[in-house]
Amino acid sequence: MLSVSNLSVQFGKRVLFDEVNVTFAQGNCYGIIGANGAGKSTFLKILSGQIDPTSGHVHLEPGKRMSILEQNHNAYDEYPVLETVVMGNKPLFEIKKEIDALYADYTDENAEKIGELQVKFEEMNGWNADSDAAAMLSNLGITEDLHYTNMADLDSKLKVRVLLAQALFGSPDVLIMDEPTNDLDYDTINWLENFLANYDNTVIVVSHDRHFLDAVCTTIADIDFGKINLFSGNYTFWYESSQLAARQRAQQNKKAEEKAKELNEFIQRFSANVAKSKQATSRKKMLDKLKIEDIKPSSRRYPAIIFDREREAGDQILNVEKLSATSEDGDLLFKDVNINLAKGDKVAILSKDSRATTAFYDIIADKVKPDSGKFQWGVTTTQSYLPADNSEFFKDDINLVDWLRQWAKTEEEREEVYIRGFLGKMLFSGEEALKKCTVLSGGEKVRCMLSRMMMLRANVLMLDEPTNHLDLESITAFNNSLKNFKGTILLTTHDHEFVNTVANRIIELTPNGAIDRYLSFDEYMSDKSIKEQREKMYAVTA
Repeated sequence: MLSVSNLSVQFGKRVLFDEVNVTFAQGNCYGIIGANGAGKSTFLKILSGQIDPTSGHVHLEPGKRMSILEQNHNAYDEYPVLETVVMGNKPLFEIKKEIDALYADYTDENAEKIGELQVKFEEMNGWNADSDAAAMLSNLGITEDLHYTNMADLDSKLKVRVLLAQALFGSPDVLIMDEPTNDLDYDTINWLENFLANYDNTVIVVSHDRHFLDAVCTTIADIDFGKINLFSGNYTFWYESSQLAARQRAQQNKKAEEKAKELNEFIQRFSANVAKSKQATSRKKMLDKLKIEDIKPSSRRYPAIIFDREREAGDQILNVEKLSATSEDGDLLFKDVNINLAKGDKVAILSKDSRATTAFYDIIADKVKPDSGKFQWGVTTTQSYLPADNSEFFKDDINLVDWLRQWAKTEEEREEVYIRGFLGKMLFSGEEALKKCTVLSGGEKVRCMLSRMMMLRANVLMLDEPTNHLDLESITAFNNSLKNFKGTILLTTHDHEFVNTVANRIIELTPNGAIDRYLSFDEYMSDKSIKEQREKMYAVTA
């Protein structure tokens, strides 16, 4: 279907890819993974022809159509929504345009040409194009009243969904997507997961959403050491197998039969835990012939995220009474919210409107005042807040050691060796710790904020979209640290795996109060009675 031969990419002295050979077969979904800077997005751009490799070539089987998820959200601003989607099938759209142009200047001479084009159009199911595009838009939450609106008039989150519909439209033979779940809500991501899990053609995707990769991928394409290696199975299988390989390599004195037994137990555990039939088929073929030497340890570096508490909190954590807030535009975000947090609560704070969750955190962090109501923290609690927008923390042109020193409480904590210890855990070692905080990437800023939180040793953590900008390695380490944290957590994230494995309580903020349940995220989202309640709570002011 699609293959890469002898592909090399070099920028200056840096070699990104070295003689890569890989084939992407029909019917498989490939998850492209790799550390930050490994070249994931660059590889997708090479596959789609947006940039050229230094050497080698990409071959798409003749007659096959490739579709790419558009990253420029303003690229189709001058077009109506429905037309933008149909444009995803370029051959079909070009025929449609040609027919319309010939009809606009109709003569007896072009009648025959119109007839020929209409035959091709019918063979491509062109007469159903508008209705098919409309159905896909509806599935992605774009209501019918917006289908003839210009793209320029949509907000950014709706544009993302239209561009996703465009990429999916007409069942392309090869579908390439870079971070397709960005700016999508849980319901839309779930629809996309089901769509791709049943998709018959080739999908190649880059994503930092582990649940998404697990749900859709039949194969993981790992970019490491300048090469791309394919592993049958989803992300979790790749991650745990690479961890197993690293452990076994470290256990030089362990007998071969003991290592083989550990591998067989690992294989049996994963063989019995496959949700999708596509995964089951490809996994079984791979497991039947897997040997320990086939699994290679990864070169990935995982940060050491460890949240200690200076003291243990008492039973009373946070009491919220009749809290209400509106946006700067005057939209009601939530009202009459009553919450009593207890020791051991790890709470996912949800809302269909991200402004509501951010406003809630800003209120209980005492950064803004509510419209009405009040809150009170328990006297034994200490809080640490990771906001979605951390820009206010990185305005001063100082190095990272001096930046982190701002939150030191004792002379010992002000020592450079002490501070470098926290920065080193977050992969800022050596000269990296002396970088200016004003030149950091988004991911580096979040890792600095995590260093700050570890240093504060609070017993309550407040996290508003904490996985934004982080790579899979940091997200995995962060996720594991929160599962082991003994204090209280308030968490908002679009990372399904993150919220489902951390939270034991769900609180959803709506314009008509809050829904509060001691359930896991999956249990909450699948409960029919809660679904009905959610619809009512949001519909009252719709």
